[in-house]
Amino acid sequence: MKASTFVYPWDVNGDPRAAATIAATGVQQVTLASAYHSTRALTPRHPRHRIVTAEHAAVLYPTDDRWQGRELRPYAAGDWAPGDAFGEAAAALTDAGLDVHTWVVLAHNSRLGAEHPDTSVVNAYGDRYPWAPCIAQPATRAYLVDLAAEAAVRPGARGTELESLGWYGLQHLHAHDKTGGVGLGDAGLYLMALCFCPTCREGYGAQGVDADELAGVVRAALEPVWRGASSDGGWAAVEKLLGASMAGATRAWRDETARTLQEAAVTAVRGAAPAGFQILLHADPVSYHVGANAGVDPAHILSVADGVVVPCAGGTGLLAPFAEVAGVTGASGVAGVAGVAGGSVIAANFTIVSGMGGSPGTLASDAARARALGATELRLYHAGLASDADLEAVRSALAGV
Repeated sequence: MKASTFVYPWDVNGDPRAAATIAATGVQQVTLASAYHSTRALTPRHPRHRIVTAEHAAVLYPTDDRWQGRELRPYAAGDWAPGDAFGEAAAALTDAGLDVHTWVVLAHNSRLGAEHPDTSVVNAYGDRYPWAPCIAQPATRAYLVDLAAEAAVRPGARGTELESLGWYGLQHLHAHDKTGGVGLGDAGLYLMALCFCPTCREGYGAQGVDADELAGVVRAALEPVWRGASSDGGWAAVEKLLGASMAGATRAWRDETARTLQEAAVTAVRGAAPAGFQILLHADPVSYHVGANAGVDPAHILSVADGVVVPCAGGTGLLAPFAEVAGVTGASGVAGVAGVAGGSVIAANFTIVSGMGGSPGTLASDAARARALGATELRLYHAGLASDADLEAVRSALAGV
């Protein structure tokens, strides 16, 4: 079962042992960040530093001239990833015998929202989410599509994984996050993710919904939640809070917006990439979900991309909808869906950092469970953040997978 681990360029550059250490875990591939959001990251083995602070979302390579004269453009990294940090790390990892795929974070950019506030999602209360670009806005969509193509197709890369290629919402660890005081539940999080920027207001109107009326209904629906009422219950709870017709209209607008952006981004990457270049999306099989793992329709996304990376830190339940569509769950007897490639990658993403809630000691059994549910590959988050003990547990697990 093929395994890849996530890595930052600063995990490798300046550490002559890093690439060999990663290869010794038994992974065949590295998913190396080429465009990434702000973060503070541990580097437990690096000879020069222990903490890297990436101050803002940035590309980790020199950009080309496609951005000249454009208001929305990628930001260069600071001293945490100077020059062609991606290229330097990719070369070292390739020399260690590892395939390199790019890791591209798209609709998640706090600096973009700070410098261009009109690009951000605006909730029903008028609050902006500067970390969440509104993917309905034409200029933002054009920026994201071009960023996907440039950041994905880097020299030496054999594929890419596109993260945050869809709607973002409230649930994001933004600075010192203090938003957990009220349990919003699945439905409440959806309502707090609805965007009311001018473009989205027009979009709701095209679906037959007045944006001002919708915002009022959202605020009224959330009022009991702020007082402690539950909003769990999935989509049925959203329909109860908004009414089925209004809920359906919001989802129709948002689903179509996300689908067409995903299609455009994948098409742009394919147009820039060499033959055989693999394109995966970090994805959630519930289309109204938001975040780094974009909510998608499994049949649609597997007809567009080569596969998906599915979060499994909380269990492997999200694998089945993708596997069934692709026809790779042996026990189900499902033949797959027309238009979906039989060779679709269904990668189960497990956290292997003990200090971040991961369980590298159970990776072998977790991988077996994921395979039984249709996973074809593994993704391991994250070799650069993991301790030596965590990496040794991964090595032992992968030796038997």
